[in-house]
Amino acid sequence: MAHLSRSLLLIILFALLFISCTAEPAFAQRSRSRAYIEASCRATRYPALCVQCLSGYADNATIQSPEQLAQIALSVSLYRAWHTRAYMLEVEKALEASKAKDYQAVKDCLAQISDSVNQLSQSIRELRRLGHEPVGDNFFWHISNVYAWVSAALSDASFCFNELPGRNIGKLKATIKGKVLNVAQTTSNALALFHRYAAKYKAARVAKKP
Repeated sequence: MAHLSRSLLLIILFALLFISCTAEPAFAQRSRSRAYIEASCRATRYPALCVQCLSGYADNATIQSPEQLAQIALSVSLYRAWHTRAYMLEVEKALEASKAKDYQAVKDCLAQISDSVNQLSQSIRELRRLGHEPVGDNFFWHISNVYAWVSAALSDASFCFNELPGRNIGKLKATIKGKVLNVAQTTSNALALFHRYAAKYKAARVAKKP
């Protein structure tokens, strides 16, 4: 019985040793994910911002596909747009109450950012449908929808930024411009990463078409 117990113990020890030698350490997965993010972000207009926004996700998940990056990038852009809209809603209320001259400019800009939030939300939902869509007119229609909505979100954020005065502005407007600029830049990066994903995904889907 003692001999059997020792044999069983040796088997368990060898099994643990084998697992420890063959299992990939978590830090290696994170390192590969970060390298993949950095390589992918080179295709964007703002690569440093792209890496900054996306690299944190490498600590929580293995990121190895354009689809994952496109989904994460769009989610980051949506969060920034939503956060900016929430901030501007408070600013608009304060300016309206004080009857400030900048109220209308901020109100117009808020409408543009609100549109960006809606468009980015729609693009994320549409992207999720792509994985279940066979090659055909509907498939390419979904891709076109994502392009259209993300492009529109970028245009709205850029319009908002450009409409705000560029000189002699106070701290409040400077803060708004900074937040809106961040939305525009992250959306631009998300659009570039989606383009990279769509090109590869389209090619793979077409190759499978009978």
